[in-house]
Amino acid sequence: MLSSLSGLKLRQTLTQALNFCLVLTTAFMFWKGLSVVADSPSPIVVVLSGSMEPAFQRGDILFLWNRDARVKVGDIVVYNVKGRDIPIVHRVVRNHASAKKQLLLTKGDNNAMDDVDLYAYNQFYLDREKEVIGAVKAYVPWVGYITILLSENLWAKYALLGGMGLLAMMQRE
Repeated sequence: MLSSLSGLKLRQTLTQALNFCLVLTTAFMFWKGLSVVADSPSPIVVVLSGSMEPAFQRGDILFLWNRDARVKVGDIVVYNVKGRDIPIVHRVVRNHASAKKQLLLTKGDNNAMDDVDLYAYNQFYLDREKEVIGAVKAYVPWVGYITILLSENLWAKYALLGGMGLLAMMQRE
């Protein structure tokens, strides 16, 4: 009787662990599917600074689209440059396009100067194909504060992960 009870408990624990893994795997597949559809390595980003106020506030979630061949002056793009880990969200203020290449100059709406100082050393424009992750097509205000909280506070990240694991293990079927 005791062995069947412990076997049932072990089976229930393993089922709960597998359900938790299923949730994580589903979220990862959703992210990768969205990346393929949007043609962007990061189709959803969170605004981390106030450089784009009043258009976007810190904590807004942005949805990106990278399937358009060209971007226009006035479009808001997200880009990565060499030497920086975090993508930057700024507006295109100048566009130099040829048949083969599009070069962009960007600037934050709340910044006094353009972004040349943010680009790599001796770089004066962004290459649309190489450095732009996508153009902003939609946003949701404030929801990204959860991400900011988790990235800026290590204890909050561990508390959330621990709580999710605890809830998954305590779940009854």
